[in-house]
Amino acid sequence: MIAGSTGSLARLRGGDAAALERLMEEYSGRVFRLAYGITRNHADAEEVMQDVFLTLLHKGDSFEGRSALSTWIYRVTANAALNKRRGKRHQLLEVSLEEHLPTFQADGHRSGERAYLLADWSQDPQHAALAGETRRVLEQALDALPPHYRAILVLRDVEDLSSEQVAELIGESVASVKSRLHRARMALREQVTRHLAQP
Repeated sequence: MIAGSTGSLARLRGGDAAALERLMEEYSGRVFRLAYGITRNHADAEEVMQDVFLTLLHKGDSFEGRSALSTWIYRVTANAALNKRRGKRHQLLEVSLEEHLPTFQADGHRSGERAYLLADWSQDPQHAALAGETRRVLEQALDALPPHYRAILVLRDVEDLSSEQVAELIGESVASVKSRLHRARMALREQVTRHLAQP
């Protein structure tokens, strides 16, 4: 699959227009998923996807083959999506991650309402995740994550890349990726816990 993709890129460099179509067929779903995961906006994700494939068309020569083509495409996508998000920062009210995380007392016990401790996570997790209200809560929690945290979460948990691959893509240390991923997951879990704790 990677060899075929690299071959398509080589043909694209050689002027084969059908090669771009083959690359789009192979990568458009993943590119859109990542772009939407970061921008949280369908129109922006579509624009990012177009930008990514235009980059392939016009700057495919900059791919040196030191990593897999898919890794390079993820990097181009993540950068384009983060740039798109930054360009709209003045329109967005992004909340600090801190207010979405659980808090703890000095003795290590969880702060907050007792109901948070008793929230029922025992139901079938797939059923809970697919339930409309829970899904809406998750979507809102994802929307509230700072873009960099969201990018790491999408790359790791949706695209199933390793921490090492994500670190290479976004230019951070593996330790930083793991820390941000942990905090992003905690923030999501906290939002769902608060939702489940409601009477």
